[in-house]
Amino acid sequence: MIVAIKRFSLLVLPAFLLSACGEHDVSEVQDWMETVKRDSHIVIVKPSAPKVYMPVPYNGKNDIDPFNPSKLLVVLARLKAESSSGIHPDMDRRREALEAFPLDTLKMVGIIEKNNLRQALIQVDKTVYQAKVGNYIGANFGLITKIADNEIEIKEIVQDASGEWTERNTKLELQESKK
Repeated sequence: MIVAIKRFSLLVLPAFLLSACGEHDVSEVQDWMETVKRDSHIVIVKPSAPKVYMPVPYNGKNDIDPFNPSKLLVVLARLKAESSSGIHPDMDRRREALEAFPLDTLKMVGIIEKNNLRQALIQVDKTVYQAKVGNYIGANFGLITKIADNEIEIKEIVQDASGEWTERNTKLELQESKK
């Protein structure tokens, strides 16, 4: 019973206190609102007329679809025909063993010299190959041009973005063995 009285007082007391904030100051606020309504002017801005849509006819029905991958092939073929560099790899020659691996997977681990012929020792995984000047190496038609004590100089033939073949010089450096 006492709990019920406490609950009742908690609900009724705030309502009673709020009712004391009666209407004696409301008339002032209502007069001010009437004055503002009378003195205010409503301005309605007319929206501008929408732009007129002018359809453009598609006249390329007989042309190649611009989203078709064959369009890129046509452009590359045209650029290849116009190419003036004359550089291109020999596609008819027989591939060598070290051309099956990209250069970043190859390690030069040493050199050997027999009968004044210097050969580089190149390791792929756990297999070691011998290569001499004139051998091909790497996936980009790389030709070994020089074998020094600590590096192999390679001339690669690569295709640029326009499809033209260009030469690029790179090196494969001797890897120190870890004992």
